[in-house]
Amino acid sequence: MTFDLNDFVYDLPSDRIAAHPLPKRDQSKLLVYHQGQIRHERFNNLAENLPAKSLLVFNNTKVIPARLLFKKDTGADIEIFLLEPISPSPIVAVAMQAEGKAVWRCTIGNLKKWKPGIRLHKSAGGVEMTAELTDREKGVVTLSWTGEKYFASAIVKLGDVPLPPYIKRAADAEDRERYQTVYSRNDGAVAAPTAGLHFTEAVFESLRHRAIDTDYVTLHVSAGTFQPIKTESVRDHHMHSEQITVTLANISALLNNSTTIAVGTTSMRTLESLYWYGVKLIHDPEAPFRINQRDPYLNYPELPSAQKSLNTVADYMSRHSLDTITGETSIYILPGYDFRICRGLITNFHQPGSTLIVLVAAFIGQDWRRIYTEALENGYRFLSYGDSSLLLP
Repeated sequence: MTFDLNDFVYDLPSDRIAAHPLPKRDQSKLLVYHQGQIRHERFNNLAENLPAKSLLVFNNTKVIPARLLFKKDTGADIEIFLLEPISPSPIVAVAMQAEGKAVWRCTIGNLKKWKPGIRLHKSAGGVEMTAELTDREKGVVTLSWTGEKYFASAIVKLGDVPLPPYIKRAADAEDRERYQTVYSRNDGAVAAPTAGLHFTEAVFESLRHRAIDTDYVTLHVSAGTFQPIKTESVRDHHMHSEQITVTLANISALLNNSTTIAVGTTSMRTLESLYWYGVKLIHDPEAPFRINQRDPYLNYPELPSAQKSLNTVADYMSRHSLDTITGETSIYILPGYDFRICRGLITNFHQPGSTLIVLVAAFIGQDWRRIYTEALENGYRFLSYGDSSLLLP
């Protein structure tokens, strides 16, 4: 087993990074890896390649227009990139419904041009917004607006789609629709759960026809998903935290199905985090829903089955009269990790030296490199707007 960063790096030519989506979502290529064998399909044939009576679990987060470009009176541009809410609530669903004022932690482009005490203004579509730098060191910005009641609707008028940094172009009107899954529902992500971008109503119909169940969790994808590993050992990387929400209905669906396939790494991280929350509750019945990156690697005297862990979470929720529960996860899935919930993964092709490559390697072992070589040799498009894979170890 290796943890050397160099062992998770491959050569990705820049012309293999998809800069635009295909005209039709479900016409992307699909590499199917099943018990060591590889074959090539189209995504619209996904259902035919899934195990019978599988449960597909999707991430229904919705990408928000997180890039807000303000212009000073001097003409200098200041870009505010929303990262996570602080007030009126750190819970994303609540913060998106803020009325008139909100405080967010942000990354700020051209910060040196934003002098203390200077308020920035922006208007579009009948909405006017003011930005005030509250904490320069921590990137805390207070935003106030008029013209729309809620923060979610205000930034739709004022913000731009936050395309990944490796897509070297400005976002356009097409990206508002295509850098979003067709089933997106809960505002709060600053990056798309890209494995889901290939799904269409026709694909969902084919899933129903083959009696493949579907369910939805929420993980609000943060900008940390693009953070490269910079440490020599991947184990030393500091994993970012993301907010997740699951329901009692989710747990029931998982308990009633033995073949759970995660649609995307974010769904996989959510489901595996749910297992570890059950472990925490077994040891502390009132433990907060917070999964740290080292939690799966602690020395536990004995670990429960997935069924026992999920039932423990369900019991906690019932005891507290909760239909939904929101927590935070920094789970870091490394080679050697024992997957507790997920038996399959639908995912795009990821950046060299990323935590997502490490996760894929943890799931299927050293064959990840054979898969990526095969994809490169067969003309697959890579990264967010690229093609897809179905991994069934």
